[in-house]
Amino acid sequence: MNIHHITRKTALAAAAVLAVPAVAVAAPAVSGSSAAPRTASATTSTTTSCPSGWGSLPEASSRMVQSPITNVRTGRHACFDRLVVDLRGRAPGYDVRYVSTVRQDGSGFAVPLRGGAKLQIVVRAPSYNTSGQSTYNPANRRELSNVSGYRTFRQVAFAGSFEGQTTIGLGVRARLPFRVFTLAGPGSSSRLVVDVAHHW
Repeated sequence: MNIHHITRKTALAAAAVLAVPAVAVAAPAVSGSSAAPRTASATTSTTTSCPSGWGSLPEASSRMVQSPITNVRTGRHACFDRLVVDLRGRAPGYDVRYVSTVRQDGSGFAVPLRGGAKLQIVVRAPSYNTSGQSTYNPANRRELSNVSGYRTFRQVAFAGSFEGQTTIGLGVRARLPFRVFTLAGPGSSSRLVVDVAHHW
């Protein structure tokens, strides 16, 4: 056999091996290990599946309760910002809707709110007990929670409690879809939850 022919076959075989794409495999991270995991040449992206079917029309429940409000708090999630109203007792009814101006209970004075849209959250429960003593006393009625850095929320303000119901003003980035629901517990307490989506 011709030596040039052997050399040509060897070169072709080597070229074929080199033509096979290399697959990089990332080593799994070890729990509790301080060593950084090796990075694969191909990155895999994971997408968060956000809830769907929300809208921007009013949501309401007519149930009135005497469960006093004890706290208002907020939180950030992957797809939405959340506002939670804590109560001592049964879950309340509510009326949540976009309005041009949120107004104080009783006086009707406008409540200034930052953001491109305003949600008026009426909780059908008081922020005082059956003796008339206040159960929720925010340090700053204009800033019930620090929402700086939130993607959707811009401001949460207290608009008063009058005739057995309480109003909260929520300034949001734009008129975005939202959902409202109540949760029982822990114990004899309950919660009203308002989620506002980051996107349409």
